[in-house]
Amino acid sequence: MNLRDIKKDIQYVIGAFIDDCTLFLNMNPGKNADEIANLIDKAVDLYNELRDKVVAAAKEKQNKAAYTGINKELLEKTDGLYDELAAAVKKGLGE
Repeated sequence: MNLRDIKKDIQYVIGAFIDDCTLFLNMNPGKNADEIANLIDKAVDLYNELRDKVVAAAKEKQNKAAYTGINKELLEKTDGLYDELAAAVKKGLGE
C-alpha cells in the first residue's frame, strides 16, 4: 500500500458511509435526522483524524506497515459507524 492508495481508500470508504447516511435522510425525511447528522459528523472527524495520521506517517517516511495499520483502523471504525447507522435506521423506521 502506498500514500496515494491509502488516501483514496479513506476518501472512498468515508464518502460511501456519508452517502448512505444522506440516502436514508432523503428517503425518510425527518426520521432520526439529528442522530444521522451526528453520525455524519463522526465520519468527518474520522476522515480528518485518519488523513492527519497519513500525513504524519508520510512526513516521518514510514513504510507500508504504517499505511496498512491506518487502513485497518479505517475499516474497523467505519464498521462501527455502520453498526450505529443500522441501529438508527431500525429506530427511525420503528422496527
